[in-house]
Amino acid sequence: MSTQDVLIRIQATPNPNAWKFVLDRPVLSEGKATYTSIQEAEQSPLASSLFQVEGVRQVHLFQNVITITHSFDSDPEEIQKNACAVIQTRMPIHNPNVTQADEKKMRRAGLPPEVQRIEEILDDTVRPGLQGDGGDLDVVKYEDNKLYVFYQGACGTCPSATSGTLMAIEGILRDQFNPTIEVIPL
Repeated sequence: MSTQDVLIRIQATPNPNAWKFVLDRPVLSEGKATYTSIQEAEQSPLASSLFQVEGVRQVHLFQNVITITHSFDSDPEEIQKNACAVIQTRMPIHNPNVTQADEKKMRRAGLPPEVQRIEEILDDTVRPGLQGDGGDLDVVKYEDNKLYVFYQGACGTCPSATSGTLMAIEGILRDQFNPTIEVIPL
């Protein structure tokens, strides 16, 4: 496969410091992967190469999408141009079957029933929207009627993640799970 074969569409996300690069082929066959440093990404030549682009702060891989979050003072056009060059050269040797395991889903069977229900609600209502915007959400813990969550991808540094999005998540969980639940971002 030649390097010209990779088709890339760049899309904005609600986060002004994150861009989605939608490819014509899978980036990951299953699960998702979020890297916040070149050291974390050492097992992924694609992700580690993207960290070599000046200003890149996070790389999130999901299905056929690469979401890149950059520092606020970076030039978005420069980030996009350089990221596309990396994707063009690395995708032909990238293996979408060699991925970080999506351990959260595999461990759900061992979670308390109330956390399993929260995960189901988030899967059905919240995660599709977040993933469509190049991000995601992890449940960290649930105790004393408080749900602690961690935003990933474009959601990690998005201003609306701590306001509007958080209120929407809390509203959905109050409606479908527990009217007094509190959602706290980490």
